[in-house]
Amino acid sequence: MTERFDFYTNTKVADGLGGAPGWPGIAPTWTSSAKDLVTTALGGSRVWACIGHGIINEVYWPSAGEPQIRDLGFIVAGPTGWHELKRVGQYRLSLMQPFVPIPRIVHEGEGYCLELDLSPDPLRDVVLVSFRLTGEDVKLYVLLAPHLGGSGLHNNARVADGLVAWKEGCALHLAADCGFSRASAGYVGFSDGWQDFFRHARMDWTYQEALDGNVALMGELSARAGVLALGFAGTREGARSLARSSLVEGFDSVQRSCAAAWQAWASEIVIPQTTDQLQHEAYLSAMVLKVHEGRTYPGALIASLSIPWGNTSDSTGGYHLVWTRDAVEAAFALVAVGCVEDARRVLGYMIATQQTDGSWSQNSFPDGRPFWTGVQLDEVGFPVLLAAKLAELGAIGRLTGAAEMMTRAIGYLARNGPGSPQDRWEENAGISPFTLGVEIAALVAAAEHLPAADSAYALSLADYWNERLEDWTYVENGMFSQTFGIDGYYVRIAAPLLEGGLCGRIDIRNRAGKSAPAVALIGMECLYLARLGLRDAHDRRIQNTVKIIDGLLGVQTPHGIGYRRYNEDGYGEHENGAPFDGTGIGRLWPLLTGERAHLDLLLGIDPLPYLEMMSHMTGASGLIPEQVWDTDPIPERGLEPGKPTGGAMPLVWAHAEFLKLLVARHQRRPLERLSCVDRRYQARRPEAVTWHWREPQPFDALPAGRTLLIENIEPFRLHYGFDGWDEVIDMPSESQGLSIHGVRIDGSALVGHSTIDFTIYSPESQRWAGVDYHIVLQSETGKGVSQS
Repeated sequence: MTERFDFYTNTKVADGLGGAPGWPGIAPTWTSSAKDLVTTALGGSRVWACIGHGIINEVYWPSAGEPQIRDLGFIVAGPTGWHELKRVGQYRLSLMQPFVPIPRIVHEGEGYCLELDLSPDPLRDVVLVSFRLTGEDVKLYVLLAPHLGGSGLHNNARVADGLVAWKEGCALHLAADCGFSRASAGYVGFSDGWQDFFRHARMDWTYQEALDGNVALMGELSARAGVLALGFAGTREGARSLARSSLVEGFDSVQRSCAAAWQAWASEIVIPQTTDQLQHEAYLSAMVLKVHEGRTYPGALIASLSIPWGNTSDSTGGYHLVWTRDAVEAAFALVAVGCVEDARRVLGYMIATQQTDGSWSQNSFPDGRPFWTGVQLDEVGFPVLLAAKLAELGAIGRLTGAAEMMTRAIGYLARNGPGSPQDRWEENAGISPFTLGVEIAALVAAAEHLPAADSAYALSLADYWNERLEDWTYVENGMFSQTFGIDGYYVRIAAPLLEGGLCGRIDIRNRAGKSAPAVALIGMECLYLARLGLRDAHDRRIQNTVKIIDGLLGVQTPHGIGYRRYNEDGYGEHENGAPFDGTGIGRLWPLLTGERAHLDLLLGIDPLPYLEMMSHMTGASGLIPEQVWDTDPIPERGLEPGKPTGGAMPLVWAHAEFLKLLVARHQRRPLERLSCVDRRYQARRPEAVTWHWREPQPFDALPAGRTLLIENIEPFRLHYGFDGWDEVIDMPSESQGLSIHGVRIDGSALVGHSTIDFTIYSPESQRWAGVDYHIVLQSETGKGVSQS
C-alpha cells in the first residue's frame, strides 16, 4: 500500500497499489473557447468534437450539450527536448471541402513533424485520429484529460488495455491500434503526464490509476504511425468495444463514410454568386450550423460547442445549450441556403419543447430540461416567425402542431407583453425595441393561423403596441441629441412602465451594481424594426439612432468595423485582457456588424463590405466568434484587434447572421421579413383603432376617435363614469380572444367627455383594485399622448 494526501481534509489516506499521488488534483477548468473547428458525423453517432490549438478538446457525448473531456493532446519528445504541441502552436489545419468537417492538422517543430487526420465514426460514438510522426529519434505521447459528466470533479482514470476513465454512468476508452508502450494515470497538477515531463523532461511515472478527482491519462505510443480511437459509452466495457470496433473497421473506411454523408447533405445547399472567400465562408457557416444540431433530439440546435473563457471555469453551463432565439436565427439561415428540412426539424423541436403556458425556457439542455429559467419574450415570438416563414414558403410539410404552438405562444405574449422580464442579452426587464418588434411581428404572423376571435384580438394588440412603440422606447431631445445633432433616439431598453419607462433606470449587469438612466443606454435593437418591416429604414428616428450607434458603439479595427452591444456593457475581458469573471468590458460582436449591414441593405446600399469584414473577424480557420478585441494588442493573452477574444467561438448566431446577410444581399430582402407584416404596416407606424389599457401597462390619455379596451387576464367588473364620476355604469368584462377579458368602450361613447374615471372589481379574488384610474379623453385638437 502507498499513501496519498487528501488536500480537502489535510490528512494522509491509504491508496491502492500503483495509485497516483496528489489526490484530488488542482481545481479543474475547461479549455479555451478559441476553436479551430467543430465536427461531428451525420449518422447514428452521438459524438461532437472540437479542435482548438491544433488538438482535440471538449468532446461532447451523448448529446451536443454534454462535454466529457477537457482535451486530448500530444507531446513529442526527442533530441531537441519535449514539446507539448498545443503550447507550441505551430500547426496548419485544412479541410478537404469547407462543408466537410474532417480536418488534417500538421504540427511542425524543431526536429519533428506530426500529421493528424481526424474523423468521427458515423456508426459509433467514437472519434478516430490517424497519426504519423516523422523525425530523428522522436517519440509520441498522448495526453487525455477526462471531464466526465460535465465536470473535472470526481473522475476516475485507469490504465487497462488502453486509457480508461469513468464516472456515474459515463465512460471513455482511448485505444491505439499499435498499443501503448507505457501508460500512466494521475491527478492534474501533481502526478499527471504533463507534470511528469515538466519535472523530469521524460516519462518517468507509470501509475496504474487515479480515483475520484481531477484526473489525467498519458500513454507512450508503441509506433510513430497508427490510429487512436476515443470511444464513449455508459460502461467501460461498452466504450472499449466501440473504440476497438472502430479501429477494426479502419480509419480510411470511417473517413470515407463520414465525408460522403456530409457531401450528400451539402448537395442541397444553395449559395448566391459571390467572391471565392465569401463562398468558402458561407459553406463553412452552413456546416457549422449543421454540426450544432442534436441526434437523439433532432432540431435541438445549441448556441455553441464552446464554453466562454472556459479555461477559467468548471461551469456545467457554457453555450452548449439550446436558446430558442439562437436556434431560430440559425433556422432562418438554413432556410436561406436551401436547407429547409433542417429548419423544419428546428421548428418541430420548438413545438415539442414549448411549455404548457406557451413559453419556452430561457435555455435548455438538448433533451428539453431547462437550465436557466428566465423568460425572454423574443424567444416566445421567434418560433412563431419561423413557423410563419415556412408556411409562407409552403414548406411546413407534414409537420403537425404548428398552429397550436402559435396560438399558445401568442396567448403568452398577449398576456405578458409588451415588456419582457429579460431582454435579448438576458440582462434586464423592460421594453426593448428588438423584443417588442419581434412580439408585434409574431402577433401579425400568427393571426393568419388563428380562429377568428383570436386573430382579431392579436391584430388589434399588434396595432396598438406598434403605435405605442416610440412612446415607450424613443426619447425626444435626449442626452445624446446635441452631441450627434439629432432630435431624438431609440434607447436600448426602457424600464418596465410601472418603474418609470423611459424615465426609469436600468441596472448595468456585470458592472458591480451600477445603474444608469434608460435614456443613457444605446444599443442596436431598433435596427430590427426596419428588418421586420415595422419601420422604414429611412425613418428619421432610426437614422437618428444610427448616428449614435456608429459614433458610440462602432469601432474600426484592422479587420473591419465591429460594434459593442451597448455603451457601458460589462460582458467581456477586463482592460488588461484578463478573462471575464462576472465583471469586465463589453467587446465587439461580429454578428452586430451583420445587423448594421442589414440596415444598409434596406437603404439600397450594397452590404458587401460588411460581409467581408465579418469574414475577416474570424479565427484562423474561419470560425466566427462571439466577440473580437477592440483595443491595443496584448500578445501574451493572444488578443489582437479585430480578432477573437476568449468569448464563445464559433457562435452559431454569428454564422447565421453572415449567411442571412449574404442571401439577403442577393434577394434584396431580409430573411425575417414576412409578407403579412409588409401588407399590414408597409413599414409605417399605424394608428390603432383600439387602445388596450391594463394595470401593468396603463396610459393616462386617449387620442380622439379611438376605442378604449380596458382589459385583464381574469374576468372582472368595470365600474366607470365620466368627468368626475358622472353617469356611473357597471359592466362585466367579456372574452376578447387569446384568453383576455375586457370591456370595450367605442370612441363614439366617449365624445363630449373630457375624462373617464374607473376602477376594477375582480370576482375571482373578490376585491376591488383599491385605486381610481383616470384617462384624459383628447379632442381632435388635443395634445400628444402621455409617454406612460
